Amino acid sequence: MLKGFKTFVMRGNVIDLAIAVVIGAAFNAVVTALVADIFTPIIAAIVGKPNFADLVFTVNKSQFHYGLFINAIISFISVAAAIYFFVVYPLNKLAERRARGQEPAPTVVPDDIALLTEIRDLLSQQVGPAQGGDAQGA
Repeated sequence: MLKGFKTFVMRGNVIDLAIAVVIGAAFNAVVTALVADIFTPIIAAIVGKPNFADLVFTVNKSQFHYGLFINAIISFISVAAAIYFFVVYPLNKLAERRARGQEPAPTVVPDDIALLTEIRDLLSQQVGPAQGGDAQGA
């Protein structure tokens, strides 16, 4: 039982996943700080209000805190923008630069498709166009 557990833990996928979780947690702190310390003050300077949490309207003594929703939307868009512009976009550009010097990999036709293509070609040679046999129309 312990040997099986050791095999499970030592798999590459489990170790990679553990590393990804730790790096993801650290990256979350960086992105959260970027949003809270840079993006939010910029929005506050433009809009004139750093926090929308106090925006509320009341209907029949029920309060609707739509400001919290606005804060959540701004936070989500800010995090998504930070991830895209500081991680995804630079990595895509790096991948493009690396791919420029390489030829595209030839497409590999699966064996079953190659066999079906060969059968189709042999059948079209046997029937021939003079006999009215169209391999695709038949």
